[in-house]
Amino acid sequence: KGRPVSPLWPQGRLWAAVLAVWGGGAWRQPCLPSSWACLFCLLQNVRIDPSSLSFNMWKEIPVPFYLSVYFFDIVNPDAILLGEKPQVQERGPYVYREFRHKSNITFNDNDTVSFLEYRSFQFQPDKSHGLESDYIVMPNILVLAAAMLMENKPMSLKLIMTLAFSTLGERAFMNRTVGEIMWGYEDPLIHLINKYLPNMFPFKGKFGLFAELNNSDSGLFTVFTGVKDFSRIHLVDKWNGLSKVSFWHSDQCNMINGTSGQMWAPFMTPETSLEFYSPEACRSMNLIYKESGTFEGIPTYRFVAPSTLFANGSVYPPNEGFCPCRESGIQNVSTCRFNAPLFLSHPHFYNADPVLAEAVLGLHPNQEEHSLFLDIHPVTGIPMNCSVKLQLSLYIKAIRAHSFVVLRPQSGAMEGKPLRTFYTQLVLMPSEKCYLFWSSSKKGSKDKEAIQAYSESLMTSAPKGTVLQEARL
Repeated sequence: KGRPVSPLWPQGRLWAAVLAVWGGGAWRQPCLPSSWACLFCLLQNVRIDPSSLSFNMWKEIPVPFYLSVYFFDIVNPDAILLGEKPQVQERGPYVYREFRHKSNITFNDNDTVSFLEYRSFQFQPDKSHGLESDYIVMPNILVLAAAMLMENKPMSLKLIMTLAFSTLGERAFMNRTVGEIMWGYEDPLIHLINKYLPNMFPFKGKFGLFAELNNSDSGLFTVFTGVKDFSRIHLVDKWNGLSKVSFWHSDQCNMINGTSGQMWAPFMTPETSLEFYSPEACRSMNLIYKESGTFEGIPTYRFVAPSTLFANGSVYPPNEGFCPCRESGIQNVSTCRFNAPLFLSHPHFYNADPVLAEAVLGLHPNQEEHSLFLDIHPVTGIPMNCSVKLQLSLYIKAIRAHSFVVLRPQSGAMEGKPLRTFYTQLVLMPSEKCYLFWSSSKKGSKDKEAIQAYSESLMTSAPKGTVLQEARL
């Protein structure tokens, strides 16, 4: 059996010397420059096929993922109700091990494969700066979202909702544990809304930021395998049976482009763009080449988000289909999030209109911590290091409040045997990072002063007395 050799990368440029691995690992030999056998072998082993070397890693990622969650604890809830600028303090990280595996894998006759990818989370106290029993002061998301969604409802319903807030003891701010905020807590308001306003919220029981994500999937993906037509390898054919979505107001914005975000076509160049469809963002995203580099000695291309990714329609006309828009740098995603006033952006409003970050004390956007990038091995199209950070903000017009929850790095560093396997066999699966960010603010309604005044009189801050443990970052 021939021993595999490492790829050659003289002076940072890719030469045609890559490692050949014959199907299933039956036998191996090194590739020679410009070798058609080498090219054939590489194509055989990056396609989605049970006989390919990368299939098992594609099916169940062997790299541990760690989702690090940071909360912005509200320092001045009483002052916010009096109209002062919100001040927040970052706490965390609260680290969770994320497990992923693909299920319902079905190979179709048109050179595609369909699958569901499930994920689950387990708290890691030894990696966290705090416990799930820690208390966090943050706005009552249910109350603020319900108030916002009532904006265009009849006055009678608004009066009923206002009285319900008072009867149930609902307040603008809540003081709950990390575990409750993440995985759910009982709230009588949920049962009341589901009874009189069915389908207003997409949940029926407990409410939590991750209650619907644990032990769930991101939808049915159907992607091209590359077995019959290698030019379409990993491209998404359909998502949940759809070839395009209907959330937005233009055909271009509704298109499902690129891959599912796990692998891309091999043999990349600096002119290559990186497209993928994100179910969480309800849209396709396109990254551009920035620079070459290395990860653990393996050459990579870094792709980053262009400044226009979340620009509004006035700054970047092709994004007009995502409007109605507000300040540039945040994208309205309410049409794909049960009409809740949600906006997508980079963390801390990085690369957005400065007025957004300036509205809150404690936000510090910077490129190093908050930019989005993927490092790809250009020969195989396989991600080596990923930092996909997205921020979701909840906008409220009726109540003065700002709330933040940030999901910080979701990381999975390749090391040990898996890293050695990639280095010698050109196989590795991605890690990623993501953010979730909630925000609310108020702009008064001049023609509804009476009901608003009564509503605001009910919106007092959470009871004092709870000791908030400060996290050291």
